[in-house]
Amino acid sequence: MFESRHIKTFHEVVRTGSYTAAARELGYTQPAITQQIKALERAVGAPLFVRVGRRMRLTEAGETLARHAGVILDTMAVAHQQMRALRGLRTGRVRVCAFPSAGATLVPEALARLAAGRAGVRVELQESEPPDSLHRVVRGACDIALAFTYPGLHEEVPPELVEIPLLEDQLTVLLPAGHAMARRRAVKLAELADERWIAGCLRCRTNFLHECAELGFAPDIVFTTDDNLVVQSLVAEGLGIAMMPGLVLSFLVHRKVVGRALDPASRRQISAYVLREHLEVPATALVLDELRSVAANRVGC
Repeated sequence: MFESRHIKTFHEVVRTGSYTAAARELGYTQPAITQQIKALERAVGAPLFVRVGRRMRLTEAGETLARHAGVILDTMAVAHQQMRALRGLRTGRVRVCAFPSAGATLVPEALARLAAGRAGVRVELQESEPPDSLHRVVRGACDIALAFTYPGLHEEVPPELVEIPLLEDQLTVLLPAGHAMARRRAVKLAELADERWIAGCLRCRTNFLHECAELGFAPDIVFTTDDNLVVQSLVAEGLGIAMMPGLVLSFLVHRKVVGRALDPASRRQISAYVLREHLEVPATALVLDELRSVAANRVGC
């Protein structure tokens, strides 16, 4: 069995090219580095380095171990982060990572309910779009991720995560108040093929392009921005139209724009994602319960 500190020392010697440089980086003495490499060589059962003049060269065994050392250390770091996260959850701390519109709607309502009933749970809020938010959970950088997916994109979810569906969020076409189709209750996306468009985040933009391609046209995208207020301001000035989730329009509506439903309807799925082992942690379960309750009470998204 290899000791993790010996693998770390070996990796640093390979990276820096010498015992002296590795000692300086790790805060050890050079004899301590030498002893750790010797101990690792005993565990391996073969020399890891040979000297060629004043330089060190990896042996065949050393090259084999070097190919795996970085992966070993990264895996251990992820495990450490997840264990530290689990310890934090046991003391009542939960880190929630949410995309902006969920952070402005679902999360505050859930936290208010939580605070009213169980003040002992401390929730820390982070902001990130998927898929980065899902990878944060896997790395142990957060405990619950709120993310959205589109049914037509077949997006991959890391196998370590459990998906907890919360709600379906209906997409809306955002039009200037004086637009000819603003008087309708619903509009067909194909009828808007000749319009100028304002697109949002990468995942939303990818879905929008996919839906347009399914209808046989490529939209004229004149602006892209992740800022929902900027999108609405551009639409209000007649510079383009946009497809926007209902969740955004539930808390942010410019007075010069109107939202109209799509016919047929287009939706995105909003879910919470956690590591499977965290489902049994009381603090996590409480936060998830409140998120489910808030989502169930939302009508019209």
